[in-house]
Amino acid sequence: ADLEVKDPWVRGTVPAQKVTGAFMQLSSQGGVTIVGASSPAAGVVEIHEMAMDGGVMKMRAVPRLDVKPGKPVELKPGSYHVMLIDLKKPLAAGEVVPLTLKVESKDKKVEAVEVKAEVRALTAAPAMNHEHMHAH
Repeated sequence: ADLEVKDPWVRGTVPAQKVTGAFMQLSSQGGVTIVGASSPAAGVVEIHEMAMDGGVMKMRAVPRLDVKPGKPVELKPGSYHVMLIDLKKPLAAGEVVPLTLKVESKDKKVEAVEVKAEVRALTAAPAMNHEHMHAH
């Protein structure tokens, strides 16, 4: 599939937590659409978008996420991200979570792209900001 995935990571969880987010940078040469995702680590995997709705930050599931040619889409806290719901077990920093992205190309062919996302501790946020500054 025409999809490049950079720096995939999953936010570590505390024992009672059943939900977490996965983040990564997606880019495509010809343009593709992410039409779904799954992971053996979670019962349900959805792509969510954080958006302001009448001054309130709301999270909603998006069935399709377009990755336009040459325009990377950054899945990051406070923006688009992959939600892992109904986690099978807590995720500790240093573990690797396999994710499968379903990628639809221009000719409507859907391929699975395997991603190995590293679990990072909850305190890993400042590094993200630093990285974000260098992304331009």
